[in-house]
Amino acid sequence: MKDKAFGVLQRIGHSFMLPISILPVAGLLLGIGSSFTNQTTLETYHLLGFMGPGTVIYSILTVMAQCGDVIFTNLPLIFAVGVGIGMAKKEKSVAALASMVAYFIMNSAISGMISIHGGAKAFLNGATCSLLGMTTFQMGALGGIIVGLGVAALHNRFYKIEFPAAFSFFQGTRFVPIISTVVFAFVGILMFYIWQPIQVGINDLGGLVSKSGVIGTFFFGLIKRLLIPFGLHHVFYLPFWQTAIGGTMQVAGKEIVGAQNIFFAQLADPSTMHFSTLATRFFTGEFILYIFGFPGAALAMYRCARPEKKKEVYGLLLSASLTAILTGITEPIEFSFIFVAPALYAINTVLAGLAYAVAQLLNIAVGLTFSGGFIDLFLFGILQGNSKTSWLLILPVGIVYFAVYYFTFSFFIKKWNLKTPGRETDDEETKLYTRADYEKKRSASKTGKKEESERLSASIVKGLGGKANISDVDCCATRLRITVADSDLVNDSILKSTGAAGVVHRGTGVQVVYGPKVTVIKSNLDDYLAKPAEEAEVPEAPEPAASEAETAEKQNKDEPKASSPQKSVVYAPLNGRVMELSEIGDGVFSEEMLGKGFAVDPSEGKVVAPFDCTVETVFDTKHAINLKSGNVELMIHIGLDTVRLDGNGFDIRVQEGDKLKKGDLIGYFDMEAIQKEGYRLVTPVIIANTDEWKKIELLKKGSVTAGEKILRLE
Repeated sequence: MKDKAFGVLQRIGHSFMLPISILPVAGLLLGIGSSFTNQTTLETYHLLGFMGPGTVIYSILTVMAQCGDVIFTNLPLIFAVGVGIGMAKKEKSVAALASMVAYFIMNSAISGMISIHGGAKAFLNGATCSLLGMTTFQMGALGGIIVGLGVAALHNRFYKIEFPAAFSFFQGTRFVPIISTVVFAFVGILMFYIWQPIQVGINDLGGLVSKSGVIGTFFFGLIKRLLIPFGLHHVFYLPFWQTAIGGTMQVAGKEIVGAQNIFFAQLADPSTMHFSTLATRFFTGEFILYIFGFPGAALAMYRCARPEKKKEVYGLLLSASLTAILTGITEPIEFSFIFVAPALYAINTVLAGLAYAVAQLLNIAVGLTFSGGFIDLFLFGILQGNSKTSWLLILPVGIVYFAVYYFTFSFFIKKWNLKTPGRETDDEETKLYTRADYEKKRSASKTGKKEESERLSASIVKGLGGKANISDVDCCATRLRITVADSDLVNDSILKSTGAAGVVHRGTGVQVVYGPKVTVIKSNLDDYLAKPAEEAEVPEAPEPAASEAETAEKQNKDEPKASSPQKSVVYAPLNGRVMELSEIGDGVFSEEMLGKGFAVDPSEGKVVAPFDCTVETVFDTKHAINLKSGNVELMIHIGLDTVRLDGNGFDIRVQEGDKLKKGDLIGYFDMEAIQKEGYRLVTPVIIANTDEWKKIELLKKGSVTAGEKILRLE
């Protein structure tokens, strides 16, 4: 449960990044536009004659400010759509549309309830706001996040739903916006009653945070830094930036909630004399850390490097430092010492908390859009002037922080002999680590199976001529189907070494036969191909010496297991004509690449259970089903190449995990429709675990009725 909750929180934090990524460009537009249309700024830099009111430049800058402001004004809607996209497993565009619709519906329902209960005047000052022409509750980005999470849950549950034929138009992805509309109409009504006490609670919590003063700011900075290795810091800081937990303030006659929203509202208000430190305390400390502190740590690591490696590590650390200074991206530096010295990172979190607290004590008030690098310092500190931001105080504090980080890191690196970049042994690579490296180390005990699947995927990619040669990957019930750019680069020997029963070439189409496990292989291959090239490199697994037990097992692999049943019978799952697999002429089934069995040329589009069994797999395309009965693993593949129909013409009535008795209905298929599309109906019935049986005997050929004995296994 703990791992599952952690995974969900990680996904939520990751889903926040899409809407947050919009903030830098919005901040850039608002920062430049507001700065250079501000009378005081124009007078300070003697720019009134060049770009003052009435000039073309002033008009362009005004439009820029308005374009930036509209992003911050409608952040709740952006979060609703962004979180919906981020949390949806597939068909993300549908989740985006449904989230937008649900957001409108929820707020319309709230607006209706407010109107019924006397309008905005009947509620506390600041409790309501005007949003997209509606009077609704002031929920900020949290309202959008609630919608995004709720719609994603509905989407993941219903985007594959199926209805009877009369209502089939509304099934699948079309049902997601429909159910979202219905659900969030009721959510809006419910929110009318429950949001008011929530709002009071959030305001009280915001008041408590405000009263905590510098101590609260210190713990904010410390906790945010502690959560960075786990990727959960977005979940932590966002409520401070976007809800009343981060404070509320009247700006230009409007009640503004959330620290970041307060700053940008003040930025757009020409009457603001000095930005609020109570709001900017949740981010100003980052400029001290990113521009000065972490470069000090990088210098310490460089000075502590072994002499023969200093030249190599110089370029790495200089690049990482410039990245931190300019953009506020600190991962390459931070993860290098998180990875080798968690205790050093603990010291870093304390210093981070102190940076936030010192910035507040000195009344430094510089805002940011995403991260505290020089670009944001220039836009929201230097350009705004020292009188509004007190940004000049960052310089002496930063110099002190540079020295503190340098001497602290130097001392502990040498005292504990930490293997920071440049201090590795000769056989270790000098590198800066990333979050991926950290996650790999943190979950090392759980990655054996994953590494094995990645090695298999790497071998498949190599056999297909490399990543660049693969243009499309798909699969049916048994075969990996790949489209390649150059079929001459495909190496059948390598592909067969991955466990493939056979390889079929059709122009630039390649089919690699793996049997029923192909869906898992395909999913792992998709994940592998999605990785950047440097992350996708997987070392070959060493070949361990075989133990005596393994040698004995290998020598006796053809002997039947003692626990296996001595005999088993497979009954016909369809009416029709039974034939041997060799008569199919398919090239895969007919050569028994997937195992032994039989085929039925059906006379009726109905499939039943061939014995008492459990449904192991129902393929998304409905054309194949895997069943298991004791030691018998069996696959029914309705038609040949019918995977291309994408489920059209199939009506499967069972689900994975269902327990069936012999003769129970599995489903129907439309024989006329399938043949009309040009596909053969002959249905292979395959024993997937053929190797576990010494003898597989076909009992009958020719005309057969479902339920007759067809195959005996011994």
